[in-house]
Amino acid sequence: MSFGTDIAWKSLNKHGEELCGDMVKIVRTKDSDIVILADGMGSGVKANILATLTSQILATMLLKGASIASCVETIAKTLPICQERNVAYATFSILQIYRDGQAYLVEYDNPSCVFIRDRKIVAYEAEEQIIDGKKIKEYRFQAKENDCFVLMSDGVIFAGAGELLNYGWTWESMAEYTLRCTRNTMSASRLVSMLSGACNDLYEQRPRDDTTVVVVRTRKAQIVNLLTGPPADEKDDERMVRDLMESEGKKIISGGSSANLTARILRKEIVTHVNYADPFIPPTASIEGIDLVTEGALTLAGTLKLLQKFERSEFDEEFFRELDQDNGASKLAKTLIEECTQLHLLVGTVANQAYQNSELSFDISVRKNLVTQIKETMEKMGKTVTVQYY
Repeated sequence: MSFGTDIAWKSLNKHGEELCGDMVKIVRTKDSDIVILADGMGSGVKANILATLTSQILATMLLKGASIASCVETIAKTLPICQERNVAYATFSILQIYRDGQAYLVEYDNPSCVFIRDRKIVAYEAEEQIIDGKKIKEYRFQAKENDCFVLMSDGVIFAGAGELLNYGWTWESMAEYTLRCTRNTMSASRLVSMLSGACNDLYEQRPRDDTTVVVVRTRKAQIVNLLTGPPADEKDDERMVRDLMESEGKKIISGGSSANLTARILRKEIVTHVNYADPFIPPTASIEGIDLVTEGALTLAGTLKLLQKFERSEFDEEFFRELDQDNGASKLAKTLIEECTQLHLLVGTVANQAYQNSELSFDISVRKNLVTQIKETMEKMGKTVTVQYY
């Protein structure tokens, strides 16, 4: 089985700071997915610089095959020295999951990863080594489908200290809370929202430290194919639909013309769903063999809005209520956020007279602009995106 990962994170800035001193970086390669959480010393601008440099150095060197020893030594020599403490300091966690399920976890001074499998908290033996005076913990193991990993900065286990709790939210308490919240079907984004929300509540909405939670869930690679817009040349209609139907994964069509074209070539009937609740989003439809059929520009615009809110970490209980709504934009956004590791866009380049002057090129059409923004937003979310034009 080829493994994919569902990854989400959320950061709370220390109260009064505009920049977060924690940094999360995701790197996807052909063979693996790498998640890096760096926590810069202190808070504000200096901590943000330390965390940014650390995460970027780690990502670059790991991609080039450098050892963790080389990474740590390079970080120690590169980070700017704090004038107050006379040290260059940033802690980090690295989780790498390969397509075959092999997993590698490295921790330096961050709270330990919470690892949940089959509704149990699992502990692995760590190999410890001292590199440039720093104690590094390394774990190697085989991941399984639906495993859940929670990486965190130390702001998580200090939540509530001196306010609601005497000593803060201990690692053990946080792990037990995670276990109670976790279900096999829960997406990483929903779980991270719950954990971050709990931290914020313990801090009484005034975090005393930068606080970051990262959730990684292992799952089968999930491919979503989205077709929108007819081809520029009618001779390519059948090829475009054939490419969609022969693709692995979910199949979605966005656009009335695209739906009519597909139904004609497949010789299937389009059934419009009129029992929809949102007057601002046109109704969905169904075609046998297609997972979701929506209207075009308005639905894509609504989907993009939700994707961008998610990418900016503006997700909470209210966001997920909107994501669960029974309309085309919410359904499409939910699929792309929670049920997609790879997105393949099949984009027709015919000019749509409903949205543009016939003298304008496709490059500035509404559809092309929406597709481009969806692609960019999905990539920022750590998804793999390919585009094929017709």
